[in-house]
Amino acid sequence: MKTYLILKFQGAMQAWGGHTYEDLRQSHPFPTRSGIVGLLAGCLGIDRADIKEREALNNSIVLTVRADKRDIPAIRITDYHTILGARKVDGNARKDAVQSYREYLCDAQFTLALEFLPDAEFSLNEVVIGVMKPFYTPVLGRRACPLHRPLFDAEVNASDALKALQQVEPFAGTIYSEKLISGGSQMRVRDVPMPTAVRQFATRTISVYGGDNVSE
Repeated sequence: MKTYLILKFQGAMQAWGGHTYEDLRQSHPFPTRSGIVGLLAGCLGIDRADIKEREALNNSIVLTVRADKRDIPAIRITDYHTILGARKVDGNARKDAVQSYREYLCDAQFTLALEFLPDAEFSLNEVVIGVMKPFYTPVLGRRACPLHRPLFDAEVNASDALKALQQVEPFAGTIYSEKLISGGSQMRVRDVPMPTAVRQFATRTISVYGGDNVSE
């Protein structure tokens, strides 16, 4: 049996961006690894510029996310902005203003099961302390997306992450797992934070099991 840390991501709006530029910032239908690691790093007081500690945290956990099934489905909305000094493809800033569209998930709820690796530099207990008394205020992807409830939900003993999530309400939803799920489909996601000063991301393969819980 393993001990899993169960977290809840609930809020009126959430935004979990993927590969993007300034003019269009879409959101994945589930929390990304980079977003989760960043949120936990903030709770633990790890500075964004501290590459070593950030990478140690990233290498400490295996993630399974459930997009919780609810009576009211989550929907996407798009917010309109204009931006001066936006990035171009080559990384340089534009001199003129550009239009920007940012996606948000509304009324989405997620349950996370975090497994801590045997050689993890950050332990389950350390992360529990951080999420229960965060150093920096946690947000759900962007600063405009506050939490509606505390992150910590439970510590659950189970043989695997799916069985851990089956012990936590609402007991159903779409699963996004870093471990292979029998009967699931595979999906490639570019959301693994790399240990670089400039924000860069690597790709991972996840298993998806269940139906989509976010409507257009």
